[in-house]
Amino acid sequence: MAQVTNLNRFRKARDKIARAAEADANRARFGRTKAQKAAETADAARLATALDGAKRDE
Repeated sequence: MAQVTNLNRFRKARDKIARAAEADANRARFGRTKAQKAAETADAARLATALDGAKRDE
């Protein structure tokens, strides 16, 4: 006879993995210091100005 499988266990395990992945993403996004946020903003601005300076006029 076959083993009885509890599908709730698999559903809960899948949901737990999804919640853990979301928590990791939130830690990376919100768990930064003010200096890190400012450095990232300055880096994005520097990259944007470098990209604008590299555009060719047509």
